[in-house]
Amino acid sequence: METAVKTRVRVFLFAALALLAMGAGIAPLRSDNAAPLRIDAARLHKHVAYLASPKMKGRGSGTPEVDKAAGYIAGEFKRAGLEPAFRGSYFQSFKVTIGAGLGKNNTATARIGTDGQLLKLNEDYVPINFSDNGNERLDVVFAGYGITANEYQYDDYLHMDVSGKAVIVLRHEPQEENPHSAFAGAELTTHSQIVNKAINARNHGARAMILVNDPGPHPEEDDTLVKFGTLAGPENTGILLIHASHGTVARWLGLAGKTLSQLQQEIDEKAVPNSFYIPGATLELQVEIERRTADTRNVAGILRGSDSALAAEAVVVGAHYDHLGLGERNSLAPSQAGKVHHGADDNASGTAAMLELARTLAANRTALKRSVVFLAFSGEELGLLGSSHYTKYPAWPIEQTSAMVNLDMVGRPRDNKLYVGGVGTSPSFRDVVERANAGSFTLSFTDSGYGSSDHQSFYLKDVPVIFFFSGLHADYHKPTDTADRIVAADHARVTELALRTTESLIAADTRPAFVKVQEPQRPVTGSGGSGYGAYFGSIPDMGEEVEGVRFADVREGSPAANAGLKAGDVLVEFAGKPIKNLYDFTYALRAHKPGETVPVAVLRGKERVTVSVTLTQRR
Repeated sequence: METAVKTRVRVFLFAALALLAMGAGIAPLRSDNAAPLRIDAARLHKHVAYLASPKMKGRGSGTPEVDKAAGYIAGEFKRAGLEPAFRGSYFQSFKVTIGAGLGKNNTATARIGTDGQLLKLNEDYVPINFSDNGNERLDVVFAGYGITANEYQYDDYLHMDVSGKAVIVLRHEPQEENPHSAFAGAELTTHSQIVNKAINARNHGARAMILVNDPGPHPEEDDTLVKFGTLAGPENTGILLIHASHGTVARWLGLAGKTLSQLQQEIDEKAVPNSFYIPGATLELQVEIERRTADTRNVAGILRGSDSALAAEAVVVGAHYDHLGLGERNSLAPSQAGKVHHGADDNASGTAAMLELARTLAANRTALKRSVVFLAFSGEELGLLGSSHYTKYPAWPIEQTSAMVNLDMVGRPRDNKLYVGGVGTSPSFRDVVERANAGSFTLSFTDSGYGSSDHQSFYLKDVPVIFFFSGLHADYHKPTDTADRIVAADHARVTELALRTTESLIAADTRPAFVKVQEPQRPVTGSGGSGYGAYFGSIPDMGEEVEGVRFADVREGSPAANAGLKAGDVLVEFAGKPIKNLYDFTYALRAHKPGETVPVAVLRGKERVTVSVTLTQRR
């Protein structure tokens, strides 16, 4: 999911972590006699400067540059004397989908009766990157903005049968500049998102959607077609999708004596749909999109413990080393797509800290009771793909993994504050971290092992986790996340805290007990309140290629759990709507309110299971 949805999820979860932590326990310990740092700040900064340098081009998964970074990490493991984790190799390869390209067979003809006009690719129209593939001749229908918004009593498909047809839809939403609009005033809602328009068209039976820029109020868009590959969405929405020019659409609308400007004005005047069939208008369309995959690699090295009883157990120290590449996907500065998104804090900082822990612990290896697995993950920005793959195919047995320490964005603590997640996943963890901190930072804790980083993959396998995070900042997922913005001395202090914490876990006489954290209960409620909409309670498995949404976990006490849904179930239908991917599920869930009971169908192995789920308020 590191599409835009996944980026929003990451931002929300990171922000939620910070906000929750502000009200959580604050470590009161202070010390004027802290032990000197064993972490070399200059060496840390050297790692960050290399990994976040312009020549690494943002370390996008599946790129030559991320492979170069993997080689650098493996070299540091070898220099420290770590044992290769994967049968003589430091590398664990897996495939990722890195984008899409136009195939050779993309043609479109706009017909009025028997008269046809061959459309020019990239001039009259362009396929959208999450289109289905196919070759069809379809009747054309005008479907307004292509929106079904029950909460606003608005539906462009009301009384329309568009089954097997191509629907023309305007790009944004009604009355968008009117602060008193029937939608959300001048703020665009999720109904304006192109992927949601596509899902809605497909759910109404349409075989193709023809997106067209609305004549106003977006002069910067004018009649410019989207650049192929720049829109966020799933790999395939299951419907043919093109973006067409004003002139292309005008020929069809002219049959009804209408213009785009006139239709938009009529709809916007009262926020009332004005959809209609266009007799004699057809589209012949062939779309061929080639999905691009590539190999990428986790990198892992092992330090074996010396205690005869405890060396069979391992502590995992992990950090993801991939980032956004040139920002074509998931950038929070989309206007700067094509520029290097350096990823110094996210997450060259965590990778550098992991490498320094490896070097420091390796220098004192004879004192280690437990073993340590050092892991650098790729594919994190695409949805925790590397850690998900590793936990399915681990170098060290998961049942003998005693704990996981995750380092993600640890280079820029502000106001001497550090966030530590996962401390509720074992009863001893809060005390372990506080003692290791010895007053160095003001610590803000959260208990949950869920989150938007790689520790979640281990928590889902019943491994207790600790997550170090120095906080979000204005440079997150932007080209400005550069090495010069990291204060090496502060970065070294965070790394020292992680080192002391890891040493405690390695040396403990007993293995930390795992606790499944009881998530806050969300009451069933109607409208109003301070929530974020309806809550379901599943955790998607982003590394699993299925049609539908496989649950990596289901939160205890959640609506999904109360209905009997389980980890491993594959969601295929929600409230009567087919679910083919996470976007479908997100769109379907948003259409329902807390307190509603909806039918849900999942595949459990080969069996189709249908349950009723009563949604609660998301908080």
